[in-house]
Amino acid sequence: MSAPLLSTVRAVAAETALAADGVARSNAQATNSAQSRELYRARQPIYPKLVHGEFRLLKWVGLAGMLAIYYGVPWIRWERGPGAPDQAVLVDLFRERFYFFWIEIWPQEVYYLTGLLILAALGLFLVTALFGRVWCGYACPQTVWTDLYIMVERLIEGDRNARMRLDKSPWTVEKFVKKTAKHTVWLMIAAATGGAWILYFHDAPTLAANLFQGTADITAYLFLGGLTFTTYWLAGHMREQVCTYMCPWPRIQAALIDQDTLMVTYRHDRGEPRGPHKKGQPWEGRGHCIDCNQCVAACPMGIDIRDGDQLECINCALCIDACDDVMKRVNLPRGLIAYDTSQNIERRLRGEKPKIRLIRPRLILYAVSIAAVGAVMLFGLSTRATIELNVLRERNPTFVRLSDGSIRNAYTVKIINRNNAPRTLALAVDGPVGFEIKAIGVEQLAMPLPVEVPGDKLRSLRVLITVPAKALKEVSLPIVFRVNDPKTADTTETRSVFLSGGSAP
Repeated sequence: MSAPLLSTVRAVAAETALAADGVARSNAQATNSAQSRELYRARQPIYPKLVHGEFRLLKWVGLAGMLAIYYGVPWIRWERGPGAPDQAVLVDLFRERFYFFWIEIWPQEVYYLTGLLILAALGLFLVTALFGRVWCGYACPQTVWTDLYIMVERLIEGDRNARMRLDKSPWTVEKFVKKTAKHTVWLMIAAATGGAWILYFHDAPTLAANLFQGTADITAYLFLGGLTFTTYWLAGHMREQVCTYMCPWPRIQAALIDQDTLMVTYRHDRGEPRGPHKKGQPWEGRGHCIDCNQCVAACPMGIDIRDGDQLECINCALCIDACDDVMKRVNLPRGLIAYDTSQNIERRLRGEKPKIRLIRPRLILYAVSIAAVGAVMLFGLSTRATIELNVLRERNPTFVRLSDGSIRNAYTVKIINRNNAPRTLALAVDGPVGFEIKAIGVEQLAMPLPVEVPGDKLRSLRVLITVPAKALKEVSLPIVFRVNDPKTADTTETRSVFLSGGSAP
């Protein structure tokens, strides 16, 4: 074997051995890490530093907007006519209605709420597949209220270093005053949060007045107390523990993201090898990360984004603002930490141009599903009848044979008027030849029978139908009940049967 060839073989063998050794050590580290990982770890206080930048501003705007919606919506009025509640968004358990501006959902229309939940889930799947856990970082209630609580904490106790010093210092009058003020404001926010929630289930001005006067129902105070406690405890004390140990979403999202998902990413292809950097030193032969740990100090979850994808990361992007500020100070381009994909990092390492793939099979599936469910719901709402008719045939007795041989069946007819104004509706029946109809409470015998139905109410009638003996040819005869509004031409019908027990003797 020639010397050059022998040298090449030896080099390849050496590289293979080094690679095998690296894999073995990596597997050993992973095994040790898995063995040492705890199922639950007691909370260690985290002191996130205030940062300034585009994403912090976006979070402030989102926080203010979502809190304004949550606290303000119960006070919006919406005129629905006499006798109907004028609260725009109301879950009226007493009337068994859900009001959402111009939409009124009855209990038997719960499928609309099911559709909304499906749309919300699919929308969350789509956003997660595109941008990772942006819901967790910007819109999750736990994130919003924790961010609000941290803001209060920062205003009263100071920024990161001041809060750390305060917690380590012995108890003094100043520390007692600051801690008391902080927890007092936290409790006020929690009480306002719980109070706003129960306003969605009652008339807001009335319930708010009753709560302050001490005349509200005991259940209102129980729910107010429970929601106040949970908000105060989860946002003030548990914080990131909720995201790490209580919430299932971090586990679910692993099935929704892929290598083309845009997530908050440390670009290690640019940052490594990292290390401290002094002014005037060259950047050749090293990465742009100066190991300042400002990304860690800004993280509300207390993690190091440079360690890669982690269960605790909520993609709030505050580490991006912190890192961009440092890059600006050392005269380097921003974006060492940015929304990027793992695929793009590999492309840059191979010398290829990065790209963003917004058209992917799973995204198409989610988008088509959202469009389909949304279209079905819109069609249902746009063609929604203002009259509903239900007919229940009485089964005890199944039928009654009269003295002349005719057969009588009894029915319970329920007519729902979904308009707020009362209406006189016409009830008609298509049945066997020669039948007679009588509605208890309605004097008129000739069809159509006029039925007065109050606005937004259900009218129940007991209807008796009698068929002469000569018309009874079969055990079961079809019969159709029909209701219409003569003024609007709204019509609905339902089918039933007339039972005779057999042909006439």
